[in-house]
Amino acid sequence: MFKRDQFDVLKTRLEERRRFIQVVAGPRQSGKSTLARQVADSLDTPVRFVSADDPEARGRAWLELQWGIARIQAREAGKHGSVLIVDEIQKISSWSELIKRLWDEDSASRLPLKIVVLGSAPLLIQKGLTESLTGRFEVVRLTHWSFSEMKAAFGWDLDQYVFFGGYPGAADLIQDEERWKRYILDSMIETTLSRDLLQLNRIDKPALLRQLFTLGCSYSGQILSYTKLVGQLQDAGNTTTLAHYLELLGAAGMLTGLHKYAGQKVRQRGSSPKFVTLNNAFISAQSELGLEQAKEDPAYWGRLVESAVGAHLVNEARSMGYEIYYWREGE
Repeated sequence: MFKRDQFDVLKTRLEERRRFIQVVAGPRQSGKSTLARQVADSLDTPVRFVSADDPEARGRAWLELQWGIARIQAREAGKHGSVLIVDEIQKISSWSELIKRLWDEDSASRLPLKIVVLGSAPLLIQKGLTESLTGRFEVVRLTHWSFSEMKAAFGWDLDQYVFFGGYPGAADLIQDEERWKRYILDSMIETTLSRDLLQLNRIDKPALLRQLFTLGCSYSGQILSYTKLVGQLQDAGNTTTLAHYLELLGAAGMLTGLHKYAGQKVRQRGSSPKFVTLNNAFISAQSELGLEQAKEDPAYWGRLVESAVGAHLVNEARSMGYEIYYWREGE
């Protein structure tokens, strides 16, 4: 069983008598649905698992129908109640306002129905929570798979993890590297950019967002000022726009920019970011090099290793709730 810590947290919360909306948030293929199903199988209470990605799902009316069915289950189950799990919640328009109304109705009637929502874009999930559901939720954060998880599941060695990153769904494709790269480019990178970011956020310059992601991957592990970024990107706009797009990419589990450590928050935020790609699959899929070729290039392999270490630290920090900064020697 993977994501053991998050499994224990979610199961414990659902077994408690207190009620909070449980939000399982993380990037694509980080194991959200698998985790929720494993927890559901371990519970003694009835569980209804539905997905807003299903063809039958038709927005708010569909969600309200599923909630109504779960209410019936909760009443029939008695004091122990039941659990409703909704996957891909961000695909429902204004989902947080609807859940707030339904949740408050259940709270007023003391209905023992517990709710779990899953979402593949943390920024979208967080936006809905902070806007409508303040004080009603707890978050379980998932990140990309670690080396130990990929090793346990697929027998990977460290070199394979450094090159191929932590996508379990693509693990069976690594013997055909071109096919693996195409899968990562089409199913991971393009899907996240198009469906999780461009369709669900107001982005005035989508081409710039894509350029920033590509450039950030090529500079992973390196420091690059926003001023230099503007010079390397077409139609780059201003540094505020770039910083915002970098924040969106980070929230989607793709690319982040670390702040330099400083005693004052203002100085930290004003520093040049150190790019960290949050899954090395993004770098390797966009490269012409294969695993063996990459290992034969010391400079390139060194950047991959540093990027893998950085991704591990950032992903662990997000799941455990601490901050990561970079430090320049001699400063």
